[in-house]
Amino acid sequence: MEITALVENKSNCRLKPKHGLALYIETPKHKILFDVGPDETIFENSEKLGVDLSEADTVILSHGHYDHGGALGMFLKINHSAKVYAQRKAFEKHYSKRLFAKVDVSVDPELQTHPQVVLLEGDYTIDDELTLFVTPDIEKCYSGANKTLYTSSGKDDFSHEQNLIITGDTNVLILGCGHAGVVNILEKAVRYNPRVCVGGYHLWNPVTKKTVPNELLERIALELGKYDIRYYTCHCTGQEAFMKFAETLPDMNYLSCGEKIEL
Repeated sequence: MEITALVENKSNCRLKPKHGLALYIETPKHKILFDVGPDETIFENSEKLGVDLSEADTVILSHGHYDHGGALGMFLKINHSAKVYAQRKAFEKHYSKRLFAKVDVSVDPELQTHPQVVLLEGDYTIDDELTLFVTPDIEKCYSGANKTLYTSSGKDDFSHEQNLIITGDTNVLILGCGHAGVVNILEKAVRYNPRVCVGGYHLWNPVTKKTVPNELLERIALELGKYDIRYYTCHCTGQEAFMKFAETLPDMNYLSCGEKIEL
């Protein structure tokens, strides 16, 4: 299995960094895009790496925010066969509150009727290699960075968010922003016995540019240390939180644009 960051906030190579996430994953059975980033960045970076996005057979939309799904419409214009798996609520309206205004951060709702899109409501098994699951319980180690996020009906409960388990020689957990909380996600994922976890933890607020308090980071680090898992974090975790985790978790790594995990 190979996991490559096509879109991510940070780049140490010729690839263009962008606030967002897109992972290209090759498994024995699939060529997967986990999220597609906000814009054309995914196409520019994939071309530089020689990745042909028209050959992807599966797309997982982790949740309904544009920095993860803004490029979906453009992708569907160049790939006419991949199935796109998303929670039904991912295409509802989502907002980020900035001062006294709510900024629309939704994925294009018209895409929910696209013939390649498969709308889900809860956990779903694609095949013996790919499993999607949601995390209803989001209270433990709740991130204050979520407090600016809303839906049309009020505070976001992140029921539009899903995570991916890839089953193989090494089971892998993939999450997008981890709005439901990496601790809560791991508690549900334990049944799948993941040995690698890749994704963001949403501990940094892109609006305020602030990281959650150290007390919360310490609590999360304590919980992460309970598992025999190699961690690769990115995107909305933030550099400050990553450095804090890396001090106490020897298996904590950062995944930037163009970097690859081989399993």
